[in-house]
Amino acid sequence: MDDCMGFISELIGWPLGWVMWLGYQVLRNYGFALIFFTFVTKMIMFPLTLKQQKSSVKMALIKPKLDNIQKKYANNKEKLNEEMMKLYQEEGYNPMSGCLPLLIQFPILFGLINVVYNPLTHIIRLSKEVIEQGLEIARGMEDIIVNVSMPQISIIQGVKAQPELFSSLLSPEQIQRISNFNMSFLGIDLTAVPTMAINTLLIIPILSGVTSFLISIQSMKQTETTAGENGGAMKGMMYIMPLFSLFFCFQVPAGVGLYWGISNVLSYLQSMYMNKKYNPQEMAEKARAEQAALEEAERQQRLENRKKARQEMAEYQAEVDAAEQAAKGKKKKNVEIDVPKAPDEETIKKAMTAKEINRMKLAAARKRDAEKYGEEYVEVTDDDLK
Repeated sequence: MDDCMGFISELIGWPLGWVMWLGYQVLRNYGFALIFFTFVTKMIMFPLTLKQQKSSVKMALIKPKLDNIQKKYANNKEKLNEEMMKLYQEEGYNPMSGCLPLLIQFPILFGLINVVYNPLTHIIRLSKEVIEQGLEIARGMEDIIVNVSMPQISIIQGVKAQPELFSSLLSPEQIQRISNFNMSFLGIDLTAVPTMAINTLLIIPILSGVTSFLISIQSMKQTETTAGENGGAMKGMMYIMPLFSLFFCFQVPAGVGLYWGISNVLSYLQSMYMNKKYNPQEMAEKARAEQAALEEAERQQRLENRKKARQEMAEYQAEVDAAEQAAKGKKKKNVEIDVPKAPDEETIKKAMTAKEINRMKLAAARKRDAEKYGEEYVEVTDDDLK
């Protein structure tokens, strides 16, 4: 299992090591190279983070429909899940899309740990064979205790302490580069693992925990529109993630903790920008306002159509009344009457309210039943339509 994890860490660490190498070549400072590395990885992940934000907006837009489904099928979990999946498919929403940036973050951490543990491989660019021989020399030194987790750091310490012991293995230029290689940043040894002792290393876990807590608060504010039944779980995560960050930073070298803290700062700034441009709550409110305006326009159109249809019906009735009145004034029987053409069925329906249509349908059904079973027809009342 450890061999498998080591292989994965090396596999991911290889491309990330080139990013660190480039940053170190330009900036000539390990701490600033690590900040450069963090910035580059954030830029690479930005499209995924943007997709996550748009996913939150989509969720905010469909949440009213989702709430209706959850309310309607509260007692039928199978049907509830079926209808939810159907809604997600219709709206083009993937519930798992918001988790993708977080899932990618952890492999990057594994790769970064490999980069921090192996600076001779990724920054100085020594071969594996040379590093193994250098490790044998370091093990033979009285003043050097080889760190099992970070053997390459021990080699660096050995070269700085007694460079002449490595002269047969390394070129003068390589010895010079290793001797000048400094993995400290603002007085903090980035290869050391923080402890509860009061020293400058404590700055790294504190930075990580505080920035993680700020991100959790911001995330709660942004997703309160879409939290729904998951609100309680999200509040729990708001406290769990900072605690996890603190714990994590006490388990790894300070360089990894620095990456985590700087990454949190950049995530916070990214989130502020995207929340300003793609705010889920604001866009949901805008969508609801547009939907309400559309429904109101449709309602006004229906009223206008009904008014027009009623006018046509009134004109038709007036023509019928006029024709009947004219027929009564004639003395002869069986006089042919010019009956006005009746409005079409669509016009009649437009002229009727929903209540009137329901009354007509119920009355027709009662008439059919009365004729079929020989019963007395009963007029439809308002109570029947409630």
